[in-house]
Amino acid sequence: MNARPFWMHRIRHAWTEAPIVWLSGVRRAGKTTLAECLDPERTLYLNCDLPSVEDMVRDPQVFFRGCAKPIVVFDEIHQLRDPARVLKIGADGFPKLKLLATGSSTLAASKKFRDTLTGRKRIVHLTPVLWDELSAFGVRLPQRLYHGGLPPALLAATKQPSFYREWMDSFYARDIQRLFGFRDMNRFTALLEYLLRQSGGQFEVTKTATALGITRPTVESHIRALEITHAVTVLRPFHGGGQNEVVKQPKVYGFDTGFVSFARGWDPLRSEDFGLLWEHLIVEHLQAHFPDTPIRYWRDKAGHEVDFVLTHRRDAVDAIECKWDPGAFDSSAMAVFRAHYPHGRNYLVTPSGDPPYDRRHGELTIRVCTPTDIRP
Repeated sequence: MNARPFWMHRIRHAWTEAPIVWLSGVRRAGKTTLAECLDPERTLYLNCDLPSVEDMVRDPQVFFRGCAKPIVVFDEIHQLRDPARVLKIGADGFPKLKLLATGSSTLAASKKFRDTLTGRKRIVHLTPVLWDELSAFGVRLPQRLYHGGLPPALLAATKQPSFYREWMDSFYARDIQRLFGFRDMNRFTALLEYLLRQSGGQFEVTKTATALGITRPTVESHIRALEITHAVTVLRPFHGGGQNEVVKQPKVYGFDTGFVSFARGWDPLRSEDFGLLWEHLIVEHLQAHFPDTPIRYWRDKAGHEVDFVLTHRRDAVDAIECKWDPGAFDSSAMAVFRAHYPHGRNYLVTPSGDPPYDRRHGELTIRVCTPTDIRP
């Protein structure tokens, strides 16, 4: 069992702020394994897929009163008939308990959660294995980009196409159909595969609907479902109201590099493939390390583009460019961006940026580094 101390720290810190931690993340990302890593001497672990657990918590007050351990884990809690009631009674009536509930989607996605437990919970979104977790898993970066960051796929000796196909089938049946009631699996899967093939590019609803032969409302509802279940990340453009900036069109990233390379038929990877997959890995790093900071991108109508923009401080924005090969970096787009938004840090994030160093490009000072050196 691979230790993931970053995520254990996130869970424990969240408990200092609220009694309930909602641990979300895509199927097979490692939520159950992480929950099982909690101190077994102090943790009661419940697999809510088992019918016996429903009987066990039928009367939540009696159940919590009988808990001999201070931590209770409800794995796949949406399987219970009234999960919100169970968590609410636990949080309100037994303040010394710490509760961890896991699920693939955001809590509000399930119709069972009419009460979203406002003020009683903190959310931790578990991403696929991060850049700074690779050494703990004993794998190198090219394997992470090729296999993806879901632990069963990442640790496999070879990339198995059956894993990715079976994951998509299970994702639809256990998450999408159950939560959203979509009836056409082929239509939904076609959209997901299309988004994975286009991953990292700008997204147009009408163009996508035409390409797949489905309606615009269907595309929009399916995109919302994919975003809620963390299967895609939708980045909105950063803008200050300028007439020459892109202000509406988002970019869509697939949740995992293994699925992006699988959908694109990149087997094996070629040198030109690593740049896009590296960019995806940085998205996941930013989601994990800056969960409360929206990730944006910037583009103007002349085609200048900055990969990611983070607003950490008032009147200051950080610009992040991702390059597999730092020698291929062109600073012109960042220079145009800084002409509009002069305050903030500039990063060139590359796997070879350790130790970090500063580089001058005209009037710009750019920090060349790995993801670990991106600061709030």
